[in-house]
Amino acid sequence: MMDYLLGDIRGCDGPLARLLEKIGFSPSRDTLYVLGDLVNRGPSSAAVLRRLMAYGDAARCLLGNHDLSLLAVAHGHRASHRNDTMDEILRAPDREALLDWLRHRAMALHAHGILMVHGGVLPQWDLRQALALAGEVEAVLRGPVLAGFPAHMYGDEPAQWSDGLAGHDRLRVIVNALTRLRFCTPEGVMDLRASGGLRDAPPGCLPWFDVPDRKTAGVPVAFGHWSTLGLLLRPDLISLDTGCVWGGCLSALRLDAGGAHEVVQVQCPQAQAPGD
Repeated sequence: MMDYLLGDIRGCDGPLARLLEKIGFSPSRDTLYVLGDLVNRGPSSAAVLRRLMAYGDAARCLLGNHDLSLLAVAHGHRASHRNDTMDEILRAPDREALLDWLRHRAMALHAHGILMVHGGVLPQWDLRQALALAGEVEAVLRGPVLAGFPAHMYGDEPAQWSDGLAGHDRLRVIVNALTRLRFCTPEGVMDLRASGGLRDAPPGCLPWFDVPDRKTAGVPVAFGHWSTLGLLLRPDLISLDTGCVWGGCLSALRLDAGGAHEVVQVQCPQAQAPGD
């Protein structure tokens, strides 16, 4: 039995198939932990969803910002971007099954001692709170009021967490942190516009994982979302978005109980030009 973390797939089903063949993945034996952004900008988003759905419990997938965007577009609360490639899902005969499966995915997972998110974790949150707050969003996405939630999901404010936040503001901060966060101030004020590498931090900001005394320090965290950061492996940090859709690699990390994790990658054809 082998367990693997996977970085952002972004609708690149061909590279996904090659990567799974390379690691010898068997859904009857192994488990995939996919760190979000299953869909969009690549050529085969529907095929990715169908493949992962077919694996059942062997594919434990997180929701990324592009997956949430698909749900928002599907419910009429967001217009498609000119470079989106989600129409094949929206027009598919199994559209409702695909969307229903997607909205039941997790916002965060804790397995193998690793906290798994798509974007980041605010410095005020410890492991328990991060999972509990993720659960609040999951409950809304899976509930009967889903159709109304995406209408209030977008926006950069509030930019900072407070335990007193309620309603849509509370959910929006949770979503932004877990799916969009790269940089924030030491006080946890998020800058959600900057998308460069480590040297491109906005004034007064740090990469979220380098904030001193963040409450998840010491808890290994795995995330995707940050292709300009690329592959980053530290004892308590795993970054796995290696730019599959931009002509980079699709990456998997084989989890080893002794900590001797192994990176496996396949090269990907460029589906979008960086900056699109």
